[in-house]
Amino acid sequence: MTQETTWLDAIHFDESGLLPAIAQDYDTGNILMVAWMNAESLEETIATGRAVYWSRSRGRLWRKGEESGHVQVVHEIRLDCDGDVILLKVRQEGGIACHTGRASCFFRRLDGAAGEAVWTAVDPVLKDPELIYK
Repeated sequence: MTQETTWLDAIHFDESGLLPAIAQDYDTGNILMVAWMNAESLEETIATGRAVYWSRSRGRLWRKGEESGHVQVVHEIRLDCDGDVILLKVRQEGGIACHTGRASCFFRRLDGAAGEAVWTAVDPVLKDPELIYK
């Protein structure tokens, strides 16, 4: 007799009960950010259709956009082959996913040869973070 399983049983959380979650723009395919989710945040994301993460720094659920208004509306959720990474395909309300006021958290590009490499900011600040977080 086999044990009944649910969709949640397919997910392999780490020893802290977390797994990485990649937020990808539903329309463009651009990677917006990487955060962490636990079972509770994933269940709330599914129930509400809005991205909810686990904030390791705050030690609590983080409903994306709760302070900034830059909510992520979830259109599709995928699980990787090992069951240990979630991909959220989202529509980013307000066009800003990063706390720096940029569209994506991946705004720095490595330029130069190995011994002279530097990180260069290549994407513009769309809104001053001082105006986003009051």
